[in-house]
Amino acid sequence: MDSQDKRNPISFISSLSYAISGVNIALKAERNMRIHFISSIIVLLGSYYFSITKIEWLFILFAIGGMFALELVNTAIERVVDLVTGEYHPLAKQAKDLAAGAVLVYAVLSVAIGMIIFFPYILNLF
Repeated sequence: MDSQDKRNPISFISSLSYAISGVNIALKAERNMRIHFISSIIVLLGSYYFSITKIEWLFILFAIGGMFALELVNTAIERVVDLVTGEYHPLAKQAKDLAAGAVLVYAVLSVAIGMIIFFPYILNLF
């Protein structure tokens, strides 16, 4: 792509279209992505209901956005590994396991963030 293409709004719109397509593919094909999506809706509704602070909103939005981004990267890694080798290979397994491990670490962090933010609000209900 030359420097002229970088300023072309159609090129940007095409790139945006491809990115949205990737998110749609993941939502349709990946069970974990759908679980993250439903969980995010619940968390966003809870955030609105409890009128969390602006800083808390930032943590929630970063947790949600990071989870989606990491799940998309994990899915991309899995697809590329599957494309490269149809047979079992220890390095292919490691690549998939490492990507899944990254998602797990971030999911645990996201749950911890949610607990820290929401437990005081929930306790105040009683």
